[in-house]
Amino acid sequence: MADFETKIPKDRFRPAEIDATKSEEINKPSLTFWQDAWMRVRKNKGALVSLIVMALLVIMAFLGPVISGKEFDTQNVRHNNLPPKIQGLENISWLPFDGVKVNKAGKEIDMYEVKKVEEYYWFGTDALGRDLFTRVWKGTQISLYIALLAAVIDMIIGVAYGAISGYFGGRLDNVMQRITEILVGIPTMIVVILMILVLKPGIISITVALTITGWVGMARVVRAQTLKLKEQEFVLASKTLGNSDGKIISKHLLPNLAGVIIINTMFTIPNAVFFEAFLSFIGLGLQDPYASLGTLIDEGFKVLRLHPHEMIIPAIIISIIMITFNMLADGLRDALDPKMRD
Repeated sequence: MADFETKIPKDRFRPAEIDATKSEEINKPSLTFWQDAWMRVRKNKGALVSLIVMALLVIMAFLGPVISGKEFDTQNVRHNNLPPKIQGLENISWLPFDGVKVNKAGKEIDMYEVKKVEEYYWFGTDALGRDLFTRVWKGTQISLYIALLAAVIDMIIGVAYGAISGYFGGRLDNVMQRITEILVGIPTMIVVILMILVLKPGIISITVALTITGWVGMARVVRAQTLKLKEQEFVLASKTLGNSDGKIISKHLLPNLAGVIIINTMFTIPNAVFFEAFLSFIGLGLQDPYASLGTLIDEGFKVLRLHPHEMIIPAIIISIIMITFNMLADGLRDALDPKMRD
């Protein structure tokens, strides 16, 4: 009881000093929605590293074929199936860039000396002697082009379709949603095969096949968000002021849907890359001499046991693309979705 009865000296108590002039002072800088989102992305180390890696991949997709000094379709059968060899790294034994191949007896053979090749092939060559470094980055360029084109078309169609369906509602919404249900019920592989029968196998047929049903997911997400937003006070205020439906959708609804649209588009791109690679792997993709990451993996898979580098290198590139896009999309979802904020 003695401890509780100890008196505290009065000099320890002081009145709080309140400065009325500082009551309206702003301690933190005012940030816009996008500035706040960028700040959150920068705090997410995984998303930031993915953004840097993705930027490097895009740069190499365009610069790689240029800096190699070789054409992606030039054949030199004398130089076929050479392992990777890089200047400056060829003498480092633990790196696989010395141009050495291990035969069935377990003996190491310098294939460049055997074939009397003085050139350096950084990623090696394929069965026709084509430079794999050039083909890998050219294939990356084509795969990203197809995926980005499909994602942009999906975004345009899906956003317009979903916004109109959700905003106007009623019978129009009923009819439009039944159409989407029909499209969802059609297997994508059947659409792809039909497109290849109608069109020649190539970039156009793959892109058309990806966009026929690919926009449905975006349309459904946009419609759900539009149904929620159109009941908000700012939309009612805009209607009261006499703004047209088109202006309300473009000026008020779409800016509020930007976060959802960006997130879904970012998730669409890696899915399109993987689907294009799958089509190319089963022989429904690009035809020689053009190459995508899928066709390179398909060609490398056929000689995996003899020349593993022909499959491993494009497989690593496509894996990095998938991981970086998904991690960046995950970071953007955390930054742009208000429900994910602290």
